[in-house]
Amino acid sequence: MSEAAGIYTRESDYLDRCVQVGVAGDRVLSVSFPASLAADADPDHPLLDRLFEYLAGAPDEFDDIELALTVPTDQRAVLDAVRELAYGDQTTVEQLARRIPTLDADADDDRDSVRTALDENPIPIIIPDHRVRDGPSAAPPKVEQKLRSLEGL
Repeated sequence: MSEAAGIYTRESDYLDRCVQVGVAGDRVLSVSFPASLAADADPDHPLLDRLFEYLAGAPDEFDDIELALTVPTDQRAVLDAVRELAYGDQTTVEQLARRIPTLDADADDDRDSVRTALDENPIPIIIPDHRVRDGPSAAPPKVEQKLRSLEGL
């Protein structure tokens, strides 16, 4: 990406919201979905181009995107496991917990930890929390449903 740090935003007709990315150098800090476009928003960024191609139906794993995750270690383990979910695949909170060696999928507290990590995901779409069918998503509910629909989930 090699872009300067900044916030880049573009309106999405498909999502009926804006898509906003925060970047610092070659790393993505955040993806969010504000209801309106900021007056000083810059719509030009290569990652926005890719995100909009994905929203137009072009499958993309986004696995080559460098992230700047600033989350606790236990949440990072969950988000790293979510990032491995392939386009069009889905899982459950319990199945996701089973992928993480430090979690017990049969323990309510550990399943709650997975849900917390999903809910606080700072980089939805790139970390595709919408592929966890019984977990929360950091994206607004209507956005999550459109992402699931886009991937046939």
